[in-house]
Amino acid sequence: PISPAMASGSGDGHATLKRCLGVLRDARNDSEQFAALLLVTKAVRAGEVDAKTRRQIFDAIGFTFPNRLLASRQPPAGCPAHTFRALGLTLLACFCTDPELAGHSQILNKIPTFNDVLVSPCDPDSTSMIDDVYQCLSAVMATARGPRELVTKGTVSALCQAYVNCNYGSDRALALLLGLLAVAEAKCWQRDAPHLLAVLSKLSDDFLKAEDMTKFELCELLPHFIPLSPPLTQDSQGCECLRRLYKGLADVLGSKLSQSQRDPALKLAACLVQACGSEWIPAGSAGSKFLALLVNLACVEVRLTLEEPDPLEAEGKKEVVTACYVLIEMGIQECLREEKPLLEEVQKMQLMRIMEEAFGAVIFYLRQVKEEELQDPFIFASVRILGAWMAEETSSLKQEICELLPFLVHYAKKLFKEGNAAASLPQPELVNPEGSGLPQDALRFLLPGFCHLTAEDRPRDILISEGAPALLCEYFLRQWEVLTAEPGSLTPLTSAEMSLQTACGIFLNLVVTAPDLIRRDKAFSSLMDALLKSLPLLLPQKDHLVLAANIATLGLMMARILASSAVLQGTQSAKEFFGAAIRFLSQAHAAQADPGSSCVAAAVSPAYASAWADVRELWFLGMQALAGCVPLFPWLPQAVLEARWLESLSEFLTRVAPASVDFELIAAFQGVLVELARASKPCRAMILSHRGAEWANLYGMAALEQCLSEQ
Repeated sequence: PISPAMASGSGDGHATLKRCLGVLRDARNDSEQFAALLLVTKAVRAGEVDAKTRRQIFDAIGFTFPNRLLASRQPPAGCPAHTFRALGLTLLACFCTDPELAGHSQILNKIPTFNDVLVSPCDPDSTSMIDDVYQCLSAVMATARGPRELVTKGTVSALCQAYVNCNYGSDRALALLLGLLAVAEAKCWQRDAPHLLAVLSKLSDDFLKAEDMTKFELCELLPHFIPLSPPLTQDSQGCECLRRLYKGLADVLGSKLSQSQRDPALKLAACLVQACGSEWIPAGSAGSKFLALLVNLACVEVRLTLEEPDPLEAEGKKEVVTACYVLIEMGIQECLREEKPLLEEVQKMQLMRIMEEAFGAVIFYLRQVKEEELQDPFIFASVRILGAWMAEETSSLKQEICELLPFLVHYAKKLFKEGNAAASLPQPELVNPEGSGLPQDALRFLLPGFCHLTAEDRPRDILISEGAPALLCEYFLRQWEVLTAEPGSLTPLTSAEMSLQTACGIFLNLVVTAPDLIRRDKAFSSLMDALLKSLPLLLPQKDHLVLAANIATLGLMMARILASSAVLQGTQSAKEFFGAAIRFLSQAHAAQADPGSSCVAAAVSPAYASAWADVRELWFLGMQALAGCVPLFPWLPQAVLEARWLESLSEFLTRVAPASVDFELIAAFQGVLVELARASKPCRAMILSHRGAEWANLYGMAALEQCLSEQ
């Protein structure tokens, strides 16, 4: 029985609690248990319970009694309808303060109940119940399984509704949403995009309307609710959010601001650029002025920060400058954009000058970097943005970039070696590979710039002396492994494929300008071996024609230099490579009916048409290189005969109207045909037997005519 003192809660709190626990344990009926429970929950709510006592409460009643309370629909006489539910939630909130219990399946399976409380209408009597729910959710969030369980069991939508409807405790709903988005952003948006958009809609509306410090607080908060996927521009509500954010940012950045006010605004703008590029900025005069202002402010911030003696000592400076890098990269892209440009030509020229000054500061900063600082992600961000500038702007800061090249090669080499070492270790299952702590790929961002630089004498000499070619060969082999790692077929166009294409461009520059390096550096023998094996695998695949063209042409040009190496002496891999290269070159053109006349015209083959802009120059180089290979490899003419190229070429030249074959194409065909006719009697006989003398005369192939007429 419950004594009057116990019922009133008077006397020593701990002694009362102990007696209540005894009653809970030994209760003969529900009313006794309920009375004792009231006192226990009263003590819990008053904060009188320490960890030991909490455990005693759990040991006394377990989950069974709270479960019964939550399931009960009949409140005691004269009590509010939610009385039992409120008691059950108080006990669960009490249990959740023990991390071990917070992750228990009996708590996790109550998540739908917690969600239900959050979205139910709230009366003044039920606020403590909502407090208990938030306590439970916060505790679950802190467990290993918690975030995943909350996302899959619908808590994101409940929190969104609680926040948008301004329910009691909505600030705690927002804090929990921030926590869930931080650990599972993609999953949250996949499952609950409409509800999260509703939150973003409210926040963006508040941002546009705010005229006090709230505006800057929202600048800090909004980036957490801007998804990288799905794109906001796909949805009318998303577009409306972007319109408000643009207008709000235009108001903010057009005003006189302190540093603490400008920084969060720049970070919000950078977040929008990462999510939507420049699509959130409207076309027209106001939009172009805003974009120019954004890039201008970012450049000024970079210069002011990086030209300081101790540039990044101030708290949060790295995040701000990294955000500025995102805005500057958008500036580079917009200055180069020709189709529907947002910027006028005068604005582009002004911005290029301002960005050049900012990149001078980036180079100045990178030249001060010490060896022990190389792991800093900010160094990576600085190298990445400099790579973007070097890829597009080849004439400015040339002297400064040449002086920085030894550092860039050393940095890229260090990260590449660490990446290889890390990749060879067994990796734990990662929630988010981006944040896995694996070394990042700096070379990917430097390759386009290196491609320009290897075409020029001084930077090329520096790159060679720093060991860049051997590093690039190793990198090529690694990226080929990445590309072909997918079982079944090659992955669609990825950063690995783009890197391989750009690396081929660098190697082609070196083949033309530094053939002695190709001969003496053993790394190129390994590369040659890889090219021989990769082309036959690559060519039959759809959607990889540009990479196949790069590999075929590079392989043919290197084969001329490395003709004496063992791997090219009629080996199986060499024959398969040349067979694939001949297929690539021989299938590029076809005879097609000319819609404007009754003639048949020479045209690029349908399979090559979409990629021809990227492939054309490589095809002509490849034809030239194949012609150069014919005298060097006695077995090569036989490979051409086996491919039946001479017959198909003869048929092509006989069928099409000569006027439809341009001079450059005729010269390319003649170059290969002359070498084949000179090197091989069977090839010469095959050309003659297919009316070669006639069409050589018809197309003005004088060198071929002369070769065929010689006995």
